[in-house]
Amino acid sequence: MKIEELNRAGLRSISVTGQIVDVSEVRNVTTKMGQQSRVADAVLRDETGEVDLTLWDSQIDSVKVGDNVSIQNGYTTEFRGRTKLNVGRYGTITKVEEGM
Repeated sequence: MKIEELNRAGLRSISVTGQIVDVSEVRNVTTKMGQQSRVADAVLRDETGEVDLTLWDSQIDSVKVGDNVSIQNGYTTEFRGRTKLNVGRYGTITKVEEGM
């Protein structure tokens, strides 16, 4: 799947590859379940466009700006009018070689 296809909330089972081009400052939040978590917003880019990527806890530490990553079993949501790509608890984010 290409990033330009991630244009609406509610998409499931997304597999996409791209480069992390930005990562925000990490912030601490309280989840709906009352747990403390760390969250950061990243931007993932491929040749077709960019999408906001939400990173949680250990996902934040696993990537940095410039990394090429593959996301498997992701999903999209909408937050403040923008489509967001999420890895979630059932998805994975892994670094890949530059030759995507």
